[in-house]
Amino acid sequence: MKNKLTANLALFLTALIWGLSFVAQRAGMEYIGPFTFNMVRSILGGLSLIPVIIWVKVSAPDKRTERRKHFQHINLVRAGIACGTVLFLAMSTQQYCMQFVDAGKAGFITALYIIFVPILSILLGDKLKKEIVISVLLAITGLYFLCYKPQTGFNIYDSLLILSAFFYAVHIMVVYYYSRVVHPVKVSCLQFFVLAILSGVLVLLYERPSFEAIISCKVPLVYAGILTCGVAYTLQIYGQKYTLPVLASLILCLESVFAVIGGVIILREILSIKEFIGCIFMVCGVILSNLHSDKSK
Repeated sequence: MKNKLTANLALFLTALIWGLSFVAQRAGMEYIGPFTFNMVRSILGGLSLIPVIIWVKVSAPDKRTERRKHFQHINLVRAGIACGTVLFLAMSTQQYCMQFVDAGKAGFITALYIIFVPILSILLGDKLKKEIVISVLLAITGLYFLCYKPQTGFNIYDSLLILSAFFYAVHIMVVYYYSRVVHPVKVSCLQFFVLAILSGVLVLLYERPSFEAIISCKVPLVYAGILTCGVAYTLQIYGQKYTLPVLASLILCLESVFAVIGGVIILREILSIKEFIGCIFMVCGVILSNLHSDKSK
């Protein structure tokens, strides 16, 4: 019970940091390109975890056998590459869209991963429940109010954010798979270096950032790098070690609420009545998707 409460608190703090990170991501686009932003923030996130890994290593004697260490190192590399690759797809798509979408709106659309997580769970053997069907319909209705404009229809960036939400759902499932066999801090550190390398390829292909521009973006980068990457994603991996994916996604979806609050207070963003109604539908959808009537519990 203690581990579960601590894990849920870790996931709540993750949602808080993630939600406010939409503000940092939006502000960062005033200085540098999206792929440069992701590359630098990932490097900062990975570097910030190295002292923690060293402290963990020296704080307790290593009593593992050579065979067990070899097995865990293989799992660590696999987890780092898998988590880092999926997170690269999610963050690259999302960050690109942050150039054109408000922080609050991006936060709510990204929260659709809470719909995709139960759906992906079905592929692993779970049965499709009526709550999930209804929640999908509510989310689609919310997206209509939030994104659709009679003059232009749905924005292409809204669609890309939905794709990003799907990749985040896949990341949650991958983290759940590996969280019980790898150290959370180590795999979090490794995934960000994988993400930095993949982002660096896109930077070389599409962007030419200057050192001065990166320095000018230092505040958003430090928040998105050290807090969002180094701290929050490590808390996510730890929290999911003791929490089921659907419950984890329910807690993590609170980031959409914090994103709107941060956008309104810090960036002075304003939601129209139509967009606010869309947010309500989406909140109802994401919550309903995780209400299970399991009589055995």
